[in-house]
Amino acid sequence: MRDIRYIAVHCTASSQMTTIRGLEMEFKRKGWKNPGYHYVVSADGVVHQMLDEERVSNGVKGWNSKLINVAYIGGIDATGKATDNRTEAQKKSLRALLKLLRSRYPKATIQGHRDFSPDLNGDGKITRNEWIKACPCFDAKVEYKDI
Repeated sequence: MRDIRYIAVHCTASSQMTTIRGLEMEFKRKGWKNPGYHYVVSADGVVHQMLDEERVSNGVKGWNSKLINVAYIGGIDATGKATDNRTEAQKKSLRALLKLLRSRYPKATIQGHRDFSPDLNGDGKITRNEWIKACPCFDAKVEYKDI
């Protein structure tokens, strides 16, 4: 059994029309043995399991052995700019999935990919200017603090 310390929330940084097959092909193109996420929520709210929770996915470099990685399809607009474009169905399914995962891993912290960025100024907070990436394009710590 892995020691899960975090449940990391991601966006796929792709069009909301991206398919699960398209994601699988992208991970293979990158040369990854395992996908980037354990679960992906498509625009219609369907949750797709891409990898068993006992296996390590490739969501956050340097942290993956202690993570369950969850993503929603989307996260960029038509110009490629980071944006929270989750559908209502995705929001509902993400919340339900995170509640389920929290029941399995009650000590795990739920946070966004961006929250793994380094605290460059040492003030104890990860701020916008310190983010390695904007993913998941919303504040997951705040949105899911009640789970």
